[in-house]
Amino acid sequence: MSISKRFAELAHIRDALGAAHADPSRVVMEELLSATEAMIAGKRTILAGTNNYLGLTFEKGILDAACDALHEQGSGTTGSRMANGSFSSHVALEQEFADFYDVPAAMIFSTGYQANLGLLMGLVRSGDKVILDAHSHASIYDGCRISGADFFTFRHNDAEDLRKRLRRLGADAEGALVITEGLYSMLGDIAPLAELCAVAKEFGAYFMVDEAHSLGVYGEHGRGVTEAAGILDQVDFITGTFSKSLGSLGGYCVSRHEELNLLRYGSRPYIFTASSSPANIAAAHWALKAIRNRPELKEKLWANVERLYSGLEGLGCKLASPPSPVVAVRVESHDEAARIWNELLASGVYVNLVVPPASPDGASLLRCSMSAGHSFEQIDAIVAAFAEANASAAFVAARCGGQD
Repeated sequence: MSISKRFAELAHIRDALGAAHADPSRVVMEELLSATEAMIAGKRTILAGTNNYLGLTFEKGILDAACDALHEQGSGTTGSRMANGSFSSHVALEQEFADFYDVPAAMIFSTGYQANLGLLMGLVRSGDKVILDAHSHASIYDGCRISGADFFTFRHNDAEDLRKRLRRLGADAEGALVITEGLYSMLGDIAPLAELCAVAKEFGAYFMVDEAHSLGVYGEHGRGVTEAAGILDQVDFITGTFSKSLGSLGGYCVSRHEELNLLRYGSRPYIFTASSSPANIAAAHWALKAIRNRPELKEKLWANVERLYSGLEGLGCKLASPPSPVVAVRVESHDEAARIWNELLASGVYVNLVVPPASPDGASLLRCSMSAGHSFEQIDAIVAAFAEANASAAFVAARCGGQD
């Protein structure tokens, strides 16, 4: 395929997004007013699609920590962790993660994407077997592809299908790597981790969980769905990101295997990427301590989740999963989802428009993510905007003869 043909393909994708409605890829936050509000196209807008689950991005403590690090350690590291990019703050944050999960080893990466890429490129190679949930994040798929390992998928959240896949591997199942996520970011459903882990261990396989969207959200101490499922001591590798609950930029991996530290010598994304800036590290460290010391953040988040979920359910919206910080509304078609998304934005509510190929199973979704920073008044305004958009949708359907 020529480069010009590839450009034409990409232009088609762009045009499909913005043919009759605003293009979501071009939404610009012109001014951030708080963790939950911004100016978009000159309009004060409620942010209901940012993954800022604990609402920490504008707290004085996190801003002070980042500013202090900026002044004391400079704007960037200018080197990788294997060169000059290991500052004392990076090492301290790794120790904080190890203590938080009560494991002997932790590594931090420059992004959450690179955490998955770096772990998989360092762990597996040609001839190794990996089995991952079909709805796994792109970074997991990419890590498997680049590693050269033989990888297969099992049906989403289906422990019995995982068992069948492992059985087919025969002797190769022992030592294989099984990968899943805690909270899935598009539909907002959680994985049956206890069942999946039990199946993996039945065959002698390693078990890896990506907790990007569940850190600080699930578990008694905020350690994710793994903690909530009671299997922290059985999971071999946990990855996550700083860019959701921690309100920063970076990624991490922790393991009950001390040998994880050996990946520092064989993980290309770790070796050949500049390390996270001091400000990002300081912000993430402050936020991780907040998760440990302020359980009221999680309590407020869940109160907000319940209010939004019940409000949308009361409107008759088709919700993709039981209550979670990701509340996804199913819409009949791509065009209808784009139209409603545009109406919501015009009314001062920003959510995520999710359509194929980004969405699982070809679904068209209006994806909301709740924050501990949202007020009940803001949540009620979000529900009211959906009600108005739903009424408009019913009017259009009736006018076009499509209403039953």
